[in-house]
This record gives sequence, C-alpha cells and structure tokens, in this order.
Amino acid sequence: MIKKAVKMKVYPDKHEEYKRRHDELWPEMEQMLKEYGALSYAIFLDPETSTLFGYLEIQDEERWSLTAQTAINQKWWDYMADIMETNPDNSPVATDLLPVFEL
Repeated sequence: MIKKAVKMKVYPDKHEEYKRRHDELWPEMEQMLKEYGALSYAIFLDPETSTLFGYLEIQDEERWSLTAQTAINQKWWDYMADIMETNPDNSPVATDLLPVFEL
C-alpha cells in the first residue's frame, strides 16, 4: 500500500458546494477510483484558509496515475472547475505533500 497526501484549494464561498458534490459522488467516479487502485480516499477542509487536504491509500503509483486519462475523471474535473483552483485542463491545482512522520 502506498500513502499519498495532496493539498488543493476550494474557493472561500464554495465550501458547502464542494462538500455537497462529494456527498453525491457519481457511482461511476467511485467505481473508477476503486478500479485504479484507491483503497482509501479522504479529503479534509481547513475553513480558515480554504485549503483541502487529500489523503489516499493506493495499490500502485503507475496505475493510479492513469486516472487522469479516464473520461469520467476529466468529466469530474470539468464539473468541479467552477468551485476550486484549477489548471488550464480543469485538473485541480494540487501540491503533493511529503511524509515527515507516521506513528
């Protein structure tokens, strides 16, 4: 199992909408995440800074990297682009975080 952490940004006035969209995650999106090796995926919000912290446990880094090329993932990025910081292809602006401690 590989552990990954990433930070992203949601617009300050879109916190509730971000949560709502994830509460209603499309079944085909959930299926794709699992098919590409997500064992666990959680996202946390710091409401003071609008920073999102994503924590993932995946099976294989190479397989996981292919999620970006799936049609459902690209559709999800397009769906989320109006409520968070994104790149020109609508992928979230994301920074990988480095592990420094684990108990």
